[in-house]
Amino acid sequence: MAESDDTEPAAPKPVFWVASSRKDLKKFPAGARQTVGQALFDAQNGGKHPDAKPLKGFGGAGVLEMVADDDGATFRAVYTVELAGVVYVLHAFQKKSKRGTKTPPEEIEKVRTRLKEAEEHHAEWTEEQRRAWDEDRP
Repeated sequence: MAESDDTEPAAPKPVFWVASSRKDLKKFPAGARQTVGQALFDAQNGGKHPDAKPLKGFGGAGVLEMVADDDGATFRAVYTVELAGVVYVLHAFQKKSKRGTKTPPEEIEKVRTRLKEAEEHHAEWTEEQRRAWDEDRP
């Protein structure tokens, strides 16, 4: 007989938006926003959307790209789950290039820059969380 699991579910990871990523995502059509939103929700809860793929050139599955098509247009959101306990949305854009499915180099460079910003923010945020936890301890 299986035992019941009375443990509390883990709280969703916080989402941090780097640079203009939130504003840019809000410009997506509703269907594309919903698809990206579901992928972020899945990431917050420790999962991975079935259509989220590792972004090439970032070594492994820590930086993910979600592609959402809407009415013949392609929208992409890039986020990372490689920084412990947090989801960072690095970039959101409409792919306009007609050169296949490859992400344009200028967009990759923007992701690299924003990933560095996220890493810096994460170090500061982690230290703040640690200090707050220490202050709350008896």
